[in-house]
Amino acid sequence: MKLTLILVIVLLCVVLWRPGFGFKSQRPDHYRATGPAFDIREHLSGKLISEGMIYGPRGRVVSRFVAEMTGTWEGGTGTLAEEFRYAGGGQQSREWRLTLGENGTFTAEADDIIGKATGEVSGATLSMRYRIRLPEEGGGHVLDVTDWLYLMENGTILNRAQMRKFGVKVAELVATMRPAGG
Repeated sequence: MKLTLILVIVLLCVVLWRPGFGFKSQRPDHYRATGPAFDIREHLSGKLISEGMIYGPRGRVVSRFVAEMTGTWEGGTGTLAEEFRYAGGGQQSREWRLTLGENGTFTAEADDIIGKATGEVSGATLSMRYRIRLPEEGGGHVLDVTDWLYLMENGTILNRAQMRKFGVKVAELVATMRPAGG
């Protein structure tokens, strides 16, 4: 009986660990027919407000934040400046530099991003993958990030991102983004 239970648990772990299950298995093609259409130059433009939480590896909220963002565009290039205020009193700034590609693809850079983030807009979604180096006060770790933004019918964007180290989820971010004053 004990051996059977162990085998079932191992089998479940193998099946659920495989690509094709869970958050990381999402692909832009899954959302191509969804609407409203996410227009990166329209929906990440002007003054935005973001409110969110970061969950630690045990699923508990470890941080809450409010961020003021400003998106500006000139043709196929843009910036998204973010000013985070954390519930614990900390602050953080980041400026994404975005370059649009073909067929909904884009790249993005920021000072704490290693190399370039790669992304794609598809239907009502925007997805992006990148490596981020946390600040020294956050341990200085390098994490692999899978980031998804989902555009809602009222213009609010829901953001869900998972951060992994050595393939193991160590944090998850859930936030809203909406036009400031809206």
